Amino acid sequence: MTVPGLAPRGGFGGILAVWAAAAVVAIVIGLAAPSEWRAAWMAVGLAGCLVLSFVVQLVVGHAEGFLRRIAASVIGAFVVMGLIGVGLGLASLFAG
Repeated sequence: MTVPGLAPRGGFGGILAVWAAAAVVAIVIGLAAPSEWRAAWMAVGLAGCLVLSFVVQLVVGHAEGFLRRIAASVIGAFVVMGLIGVGLGLASLFAG
């Protein structure tokens, strides 16, 4: 008699955690950084999200789909930070 293998855990929670961290980082950068330095700090924040995505996925410890989950985390963080950056840019453009 064989024992069936366990179903793999979903990695979507880790992906969403990185996206949420990207949103928080982008908002903090928007509030704390001067407008001429926001783009540079957004790149630093995205690099931090890349490192965070590796840490989160390595803690999960599931090898199957590792690169796919890393890519989804980083691309999602890029989109989230980009949308918030566009919002910050439009706000500074219309603020005066």
